[in-house]
Amino acid sequence: MKNIAITIFIVLVVIVMGLHLVLFQVREIETALVTTFGKATSEDEITEPGWYFRWPAPIQRVYKFDSRKRVFEADLVETTTRGAVPIIVNTYVVWKIAEPLQFFRAVGTVREAQSKLLSQISDTQNRVIGQHSFGEFVNSDLNKIRFEEIQNEMLADIKQPVRDNYGIEVVALGIKQLKVSEDVSKEVFARMRAERNRRTEATIAQGNAEVTKIKTDADSKKTELLAAAEARAKAIRGQGDAEAAKYYKMLEADPALAMFLRDIEALKKILAERSTVVFSSKTAPFRLLEKMPDIKPPDPNEPER
Repeated sequence: MKNIAITIFIVLVVIVMGLHLVLFQVREIETALVTTFGKATSEDEITEPGWYFRWPAPIQRVYKFDSRKRVFEADLVETTTRGAVPIIVNTYVVWKIAEPLQFFRAVGTVREAQSKLLSQISDTQNRVIGQHSFGEFVNSDLNKIRFEEIQNEMLADIKQPVRDNYGIEVVALGIKQLKVSEDVSKEVFARMRAERNRRTEATIAQGNAEVTKIKTDADSKKTELLAAAEARAKAIRGQGDAEAAKYYKMLEADPALAMFLRDIEALKKILAERSTVVFSSKTAPFRLLEKMPDIKPPDPNEPER
């Protein structure tokens, strides 16, 4: 009985070892590549999890790769913007192994992949940042900063080459730090002060222009109003002269009647608003309130005086 148990145990061990030699598992977080005598094709890539068959080594070998996203941060390096202004940037990328066969042939290991990414990031930084001015990175006007657009351009620049050359997919790219040297900082602050002064002068000039315009408009309106008032005064004087001319004719024809009509007109104007006026009853034209003057029409036969 004891010998049977030992035999069964040995058989199980042999079976397990045999299965281990011909079966392998790919987990959810992995991709695999099976090579036959050191060679492989795209059909030998395994991206789905599960159990798979293989021939024992050295006929076939299985290479597994972690397919999860990784973050790689490049070192702080100095590059120049358009206009040769130096800046120091620290760029990071989020990447993963997208094509196991291409990755195996071109890179092989994560360490080597990071070395390739570092070189590619450096080339991308120099190429893309060199197309943008310093004011698009650092500016007192937030509307002129194009940080996000620059990062998208860098991502587009690096994405396809690393996929084609290394089988790596760059999911995201960002600039973690941006620094400038002390000399550049002084130049930036001096430029910002000059920009503020320019805006101040422009605002003052605009205000002076508005003041001049307002004064010009006021003078123009003043001239128009004075001209209108003068025309109105001339019209009133003309009307008064016409009214006076009528009284002059009456005065020539009958002086007493003319004076009477004048007093009546004056009395109407004085009492129009129910005014209270204290004058002697002998004062013209209030003497009309005591008695009517003795006015007779002129005798046609009476000779003119």
